[in-house]
Amino acid sequence: MTTNDHDELTHPRGTQSIDFSMVLASAVHDMKNSLGMLLNSLDELRQEQTDTMGDSPRFNTLQYEAERMHNDLVQLLGIYRLGENNLSAHVEEHFVPDFLAQQMARHTPLLEGMGIKLAIESDDINGFFDEDLLTGVLNNTINNAIRYTKSMIKLTAAIHDDFLVIGVEDDGDGYPENMQHNGTPSFKSLNFNSGSTSLGLFFASSVAQLHSNGDRHGYIKLHNDGRLGGGVFEIWLP
Repeated sequence: MTTNDHDELTHPRGTQSIDFSMVLASAVHDMKNSLGMLLNSLDELRQEQTDTMGDSPRFNTLQYEAERMHNDLVQLLGIYRLGENNLSAHVEEHFVPDFLAQQMARHTPLLEGMGIKLAIESDDINGFFDEDLLTGVLNNTINNAIRYTKSMIKLTAAIHDDFLVIGVEDDGDGYPENMQHNGTPSFKSLNFNSGSTSLGLFFASSVAQLHSNGDRHGYIKLHNDGRLGGGVFEIWLP
């Protein structure tokens, strides 16, 4: 058998090499859509069976974990598109209090079932941002706050130094000192061996940086100086 014959057997003519990253992205997209339908069904089931499931810890855990997995898949798709230079911000003007009310409504059934209060503290302001990307960031941030809060989560919005600042506060124990920072963590800084990759922070800061005005770019800030005494996540958009 010649070398050419061997190549024909191992790499038949007409076949194409498989782009595994594309296959994986397609699979993640399908899983994200399936989880989205599952979450809708869980919301409907909670409404139909309020008396029996409204405060069920196991049902709350099921809904929380499904929401967390859905958010992770949204972020993975976003980061894949970022790596392919195919993620951009479609910035439009929005009335910020209405936008925050939509985010609150999405999480209200689960929060009520878990006995967690959710409040909004926002000035009557308009902001310019990509609604879908910012929704992905806030969904993940609220979900993290649910894990660590004791009894309350607050969404905030205001203008500081010509930046729109949207925040998520909780009354938990706050961020550890090594997580409190301004700016953008690099992908190389993510630790895949610790069980906490900070993938959500990388996605959030990437989304923030996609928002720009002149030479100013968005960024994220983590601190413990909020009124509730716990952690504060802020995304600053120019």
